[in-house]
Amino acid sequence: MNVIVSAVDRIYANPSMAVAALWISATTSEETPIRVIRRAPDRITEFGAGRFVSDTMMVDVRVADLPDPHPGDLIVVGADSFTIQGEPTRDRERLIWSLDLQPT
Repeated sequence: MNVIVSAVDRIYANPSMAVAALWISATTSEETPIRVIRRAPDRITEFGAGRFVSDTMMVDVRVADLPDPHPGDLIVVGADSFTIQGEPTRDRERLIWSLDLQPT
């Protein structure tokens, strides 16, 4: 195991950084408990001469916990449910998925 994998494992095990969640497949209804790091960056969208700021909800998930997420899958964090929208993307080391979520 290399140092980066070990560091990612420690970050996701830390309750101050990551929270428990549940992934539910849209196609097979399979459920898997996962840990996620929640992010909520503002997104700026330009339309003509106007610029609009909108809230977003994103989570980062270890590839080891969730090997194959797809758009339409459900992520449940506490009492909140979200649908994965758009294609999931991985980091350079291929250890972490970034998922763009939409409230359901």
